[in-house]
Amino acid sequence: MFDRRSFLLGSAAVVALAPACRAKPQRPAGVATPSRTVVVAEASAPIEIADDEWGVPHIRAATIPDAFFGQGYVVARDRLFQIDLSHRRDLGRMAEAFGADFARHDAAARLFHYRGDPAAELARVPADVLACARAYCAGINARVAEVTADPSLLPAEYAILNVRPLTWDVRDFVLARGGAEGNADDEVRRAQLAALGLLELDAIVAPLRPAHRMTVPDGLDVTAVSEADLGVLRLGALPFGPQTPTREPGEPDTPLERANAGSNAWTIAPQRSATGRAILANDPHLGIGGFAPRHVAHLTAPGLDVIGGGAPGLPGIMQGHTDRFAFGRTNFHIDQSDLFVLELHPDDPERYRHGGGWKRFDRIDVAIPVKDAAPAAATLRHAVQGPVVSHDPARRRATVLATIGMQPGGSGAFAMIAINLAGDWASLKQAFVLHPSPTNFHYADVAGNTGWQVIGFQPTRKRGDGLLPVPGDGRYDWTGYTDFRRLPSEYNPAKGWFASANQNNLPADWPADRVPAYSFRDPYRYDRIAAVLSAQPRHTLADSVALQHDTLSLPAQAFVALLPAGASPAADMLRGWNARLDGASAAAALFEIVWRDLSRRMLGVLIPPRAQDLVTEIAPGVLVAEARKRPALVAASLAAGWDRAGALLGPDPAAWRWDALHQVRIAHPLSRIPAIAAAFPPIDGKGSGGDGYTVMARWLGNGPGWRTGGGASYLQVIDVGAWDQSLMLNLPGQSADPKSPHYRDQYDPWIAGQMHPMLYTRAAVDAHVRTVTTLSPGTRA
Repeated sequence: MFDRRSFLLGSAAVVALAPACRAKPQRPAGVATPSRTVVVAEASAPIEIADDEWGVPHIRAATIPDAFFGQGYVVARDRLFQIDLSHRRDLGRMAEAFGADFARHDAAARLFHYRGDPAAELARVPADVLACARAYCAGINARVAEVTADPSLLPAEYAILNVRPLTWDVRDFVLARGGAEGNADDEVRRAQLAALGLLELDAIVAPLRPAHRMTVPDGLDVTAVSEADLGVLRLGALPFGPQTPTREPGEPDTPLERANAGSNAWTIAPQRSATGRAILANDPHLGIGGFAPRHVAHLTAPGLDVIGGGAPGLPGIMQGHTDRFAFGRTNFHIDQSDLFVLELHPDDPERYRHGGGWKRFDRIDVAIPVKDAAPAAATLRHAVQGPVVSHDPARRRATVLATIGMQPGGSGAFAMIAINLAGDWASLKQAFVLHPSPTNFHYADVAGNTGWQVIGFQPTRKRGDGLLPVPGDGRYDWTGYTDFRRLPSEYNPAKGWFASANQNNLPADWPADRVPAYSFRDPYRYDRIAAVLSAQPRHTLADSVALQHDTLSLPAQAFVALLPAGASPAADMLRGWNARLDGASAAAALFEIVWRDLSRRMLGVLIPPRAQDLVTEIAPGVLVAEARKRPALVAASLAAGWDRAGALLGPDPAAWRWDALHQVRIAHPLSRIPAIAAAFPPIDGKGSGGDGYTVMARWLGNGPGWRTGGGASYLQVIDVGAWDQSLMLNLPGQSADPKSPHYRDQYDPWIAGQMHPMLYTRAAVDAHVRTVTTLSPGTRA
């Protein structure tokens, strides 16, 4: 692994970058490129797919919809089971393939299907965008038809599980809205703390940003709130086997992942760039350990030329560039869900109090198809606020989860297409209308302009701040939502750069009544990024690569500063440390072990026993502040941490390494099924530096271990206008097929921070093409 510290020091970065992004040797002259032709339906003309040596498909089509057809085809070629399992789950069609144990998960998925008019939803989508979405589905279906006709092409999961892939329909994009709980669990926790008279302790877990005083909503009985109110939101993992972690790639559905999910992005204007062109860097932080959350593709047609990382199963490119502009994204924060508590009628549990009277639930009785068994009956209820997630007649109580996703226009499945079709900053504003999820959108164009726009839908509440559950009697209902036009933005900022890392980036004078959320993350990553960029009058591509791999921990720096010299071997090791969580660092390993121990001890001191099941985490800033007041507690953790490090890493402190603990292991999400585990070998063997608070985000996974649970699996650094100079990585590779050379070919480079070229121009791509596939219109024999 390269020395990231020297990598930040200007000229050393240029030397280090050269081997880090060097292209592989070109194919020798005279050696033919392997090619094949596939007959497909629905394409309007032949589509060429030229795969380069990193497995990136460069799709060359005669029309823009055909380019999206090609994207659908290649993502199904490389990740069919991944997108098929996700699609089947979202549609509530698991039990028909896997049996009765999945029926309750199907019922929960169907509960969050859109209740409005699908035709009206499709009518909201511009015709050119809708045509591309239809073509993307047709491309997936073309691959499904190909592997169905020749089962030897099916991914191994299908034979093992005895299933066949679904076909896709564009209407599914407006139907399946997903049932993620959002911050409903936070709301429940706060209500339970309020019931104990300890609401102030919530600031230990999640300090509100911006600062805000919480109050219990009028009419909410906090003593009655419990985990049971989350209902079907807490069904747990799909029952393929004990503890099988099957979830949507990149969809954070555990408190740990929601706390860490985010991204880094920065945009450098030409006047601050060593190239004289803008530079845009982005590394989305998603789960690491199962299916890869990004698939890279290059879509080319007259009027379209876009490359970058997309979410498998969604059309379009999420992070990348067109021929006119580069774009990136990080999570912004908008509170887009509320948990409503309903009072049921004493004589009729199908009615609930609302608006001074009683309303009847919209009730649907469904029969869920089940493999080798009779259909399973389920009842789905909806109230005026949204889906009923818990219905408890014995307690005369029900709860409803209101989400932006269930609102008209809340799908978001078409937004990336619209962004990819845009030509400039002005036309992007039209595309943003289709984008409901909260996002910091970064922009830089070939004319030298840079821009930041917050996009997403913000619910309009009659009253309340969304921090605790609210009564469902009508007083706290939503009256609609507002879109990005009421959210912050900046165009060509004077300082020549801007960055986002999930910190509170609301302007200082932002009106209190328009605050979209109080859940902005700790500012450590942003503060480090800002410090580096501010000190670089001429930022280079190498500087961006180095910053994406920067391991300086500001919480560690603050902790080390409070340690007394000579107090213990552990204190001495940490006092002499540079606070960088490098993989080879002994002090980094010791710090992480001490930090975890101190967190546990501090919670034991700060949290009364009756609340210890509710407050199980402590924010870094709170931990450091409290540690200053309790030197004896710090000393105890240092001693315990030293002993624990010896037990984990051996008796010689000089041999300790953080990456020996912080292993990166990627396994099939169904690997607890022995046949799946045998067919899909894990990708592992190496460890990483960093943690959840370093710019090189590598947060810890769930449980008592130390493995890498998530972070920046996809990275891009874009030289705006000199596109072939751009760089990227996509962990662990493009393909989910162990027989493919691209199953794990980016694992070692990702560990080492060695990015490869993001080839774009025709000449650059053709020099590194390894296979060519032509999709030819026709009727399959």
